[in-house]
Amino acid sequence: MSANRAVDPAADQPEAADDACCAVDGERKSHHSTKVKDNLISRLNRIEGQIRGVKGMIEKDTYCDDVLNQIAAIQSALNSVGKILLEGHMKSCVVERLEQGDKEVIDELLKTVGKLIK
Repeated sequence: MSANRAVDPAADQPEAADDACCAVDGERKSHHSTKVKDNLISRLNRIEGQIRGVKGMIEKDTYCDDVLNQIAAIQSALNSVGKILLEGHMKSCVVERLEQGDKEVIDELLKTVGKLIK
């Protein structure tokens, strides 16, 4: 893995509106389109490969700055996955729950966003 290779977070970003969330048998689940799900899985597979690459870099005593740059790329890629999920969640699940009068979704969302931006 090249130390200068980073995943472009905007590449192949699907429309988050393709997502839908709803309660099924009292259990909340997300229902992503095949396109969105495939995109997320592809991104996560690349991230998994990057993590294995960083492990190899550490095992080979690669220069610290090169390892840190790869870690930054991994964090950016994970943030992109989170943004895609968050956008879809807000455009479907949150809107749906607010339309049903469920104001608790706001506190849930704020708590989740707080965790994402730590």
